[in-house]
Amino acid sequence: MDLLVIGGSGFLGQEVVRRARRAGTRVVATFRRRAPAVTGVDWRALDIRRRDEVMALVQRTRPAAIVNTASRRADWATTADGAAHVAAAAAAVGARLVHVSSDAVFSGLARRYDETCPPDPTTPYGAAKAAAETAIKGLDPTAVIARTSLIIGGGGSPHEARVHALASGTTAGVLFTDDVRCPVHVTDLASALLELTGSSSSGIHHVAGADAVTRHELGVLIARRDGLDEAGLPTGLRARTGPPGPLDVRLDCALTRSRLTTRLRGAREFLAVPR
Repeated sequence: MDLLVIGGSGFLGQEVVRRARRAGTRVVATFRRRAPAVTGVDWRALDIRRRDEVMALVQRTRPAAIVNTASRRADWATTADGAAHVAAAAAAVGARLVHVSSDAVFSGLARRYDETCPPDPTTPYGAAKAAAETAIKGLDPTAVIARTSLIIGGGGSPHEARVHALASGTTAGVLFTDDVRCPVHVTDLASALLELTGSSSSGIHHVAGADAVTRHELGVLIARRDGLDEAGLPTGLRARTGPPGPLDVRLDCALTRSRLTTRLRGAREFLAVPR
């Protein structure tokens, strides 16, 4: 077996699995409750909160590389402890590890963050992601930690689903005009993760899109692509209504881009193409 994808049933995980299979890679991928309908993959049930289960799976499959896309928001046992379990298992069998982290590890006070900036999280999810990074650095110094931002693509992301629900009036809420991120297309991110898996790089990498946009700007771009009424998208300020968390976090990806052949497009580019 060549590649183990932890969290392979998720939105990003499935794209990593599909692209690896198209490249001819043998793939084992994990799911928590139900295996998705992606063929040609050895699907395994796994609860990464259980260290013994993680170690047993990795020792049985002996992957050359592991991509960990698993995360469960503020669930510390999954996002922090689970990531440490995966890193320990990877180190035990000498597997190459690429771990997906998040821009949530930053407070937004500096606005632009490159790979040298230390985490300063302000939310439970950000703290769990930062703790995972610290554990991975200690357990496997050769691992890649790939921080990313909002993941968009093909209509399958939660952000796209929310825009559709707001446009149709089937859900309440607003799109923030003061909440800035660097969205990335899921295919670009998956390609970059696989490229990093096959590289000799290690340490922190920032893998996000080229454009910094607000949640509302992102919603307008999605609405235009999908033929929705952008004028009907409600707006608001996160600073006033919450939820708490950083407002303006822009990942500086210049260093990582210089090392990749994968092009990390901006939202204004990849959402200009009809779905």
